[in-house]
Amino acid sequence: MTANLRQVAERAGVSVRTVSNVVSGFPLVAPQTRERVQRVLDEMGYRPNAAARHLRGGRSGLVALVIPEIASPYFGELAGHLADEAEKRGWTLLVQQTGGDARRERELLDGVRGQAVDGLVMSPWALCPTDLRRRPDAAPLVLLGEQDADGLLDHVVIDNVAAARELTRHLIETGRTRIAAIGLQPHLTNGTAARRLTGYRQALAEAGLPHDPALEIPVAQLHRADGAAAMRGLLAAGIDADAVFCFSDQLALGALHVATGHGLRVPADLAVAGFDDVEDGRYANPSLTTVSPDKPAIARAALDCLAERLAPGTGPAPARHIVAHHLEIRGSTAG
Repeated sequence: MTANLRQVAERAGVSVRTVSNVVSGFPLVAPQTRERVQRVLDEMGYRPNAAARHLRGGRSGLVALVIPEIASPYFGELAGHLADEAEKRGWTLLVQQTGGDARRERELLDGVRGQAVDGLVMSPWALCPTDLRRRPDAAPLVLLGEQDADGLLDHVVIDNVAAARELTRHLIETGRTRIAAIGLQPHLTNGTAARRLTGYRQALAEAGLPHDPALEIPVAQLHRADGAAAMRGLLAAGIDADAVFCFSDQLALGALHVATGHGLRVPADLAVAGFDDVEDGRYANPSLTTVSPDKPAIARAALDCLAERLAPGTGPAPARHIVAHHLEIRGSTAG
C-alpha cells in the first residue's frame, strides 16, 4: 500500500493541509517547505487517489479536446502537448474529431456523449459565433483558432495576419515578385485562411507589388493532395510564379512534390513555404520554410483558461490570448 497524507505529514513535520496543498499544486507554500514535502512524497512513493479527489470536488477529472482532424500533423502534435499539460494538472484528456462538419461540431459542443467532462477545448471550423454561444453544457469552453464567439469565450490564437505578412516579406526579400497563395477556403467560417490572405496581401502592398487574383488559389481541404492539385493547376495554366506560400505545411509538401517532379529546382526556380512547422517539413528535401506557432504555449494557455474557470469564485473575464510564433527559414526558400 502507498503512504497516505497523514503519514507523509508526520515524516515531513508539517500539517496534513500543507501536504495536501503541495499535492494539489497550491501556490502559497514556502519553497523550502514544498521541497521538503515533495522529497518525502517521493521517498514514500505517495500516489494521489485521483478518483476520490475528483469525487470530493464534484468533478470528473476529464477534459475534452475537439479538433477537426486527428490525422492532421498539426492537430496531432497539438493534442500531444495538451495531453502532457493535462497530465501535469491531474486531468485526463479525451480527444474527439469533427471533420469540420457543422452537425458533428454542434453535437460535441452540446456535450461529449457518455462522459461528464469538466471543460472543453475546441477548434471549430464550421460553427459561427452564434452557434458557439448557444450551448446547454455548462462546462467551460476554450476556443482555438480564429472563430471567437464575439469575445464571449476564452480564445487562444496566434496572430495569423502578422505571421502571413512576415512570411510573405521573407519571400519578397529573397527576390520573389510573383508569389502565389495556396489555401483560400471561402467555404469555411473559421476565418484562419482569410486572415492569412490578409497578411499576404499586406506584404505585397508594402513592397509595391501588384495584387493578382490569379495567384490566389482556393482549396477544398488542407491536405497534401490539395496542395499537389493546386500546384498542378498553376503549372497547367501557365501562370508565372516564382514562389508559393501555402497556408499549411501539408499543402506545401504536396506543392513541393509536384514542383520537383515537374523539374523545377527548389528554391532556385520556385520558393516554397508553409505554415504550422510540422515534423514532416523538417525532413523534406529541401527542408520546408514555415511559420512555427508555439504549440506548447497554445496548450498551456488553453488549459490555464480552463483551470481559471474551474477555480472557486468568479474568474476573470473571457480573454483572447495571443501566443507567439516565429519563422523557420529552411532550404525551400533560402538554399
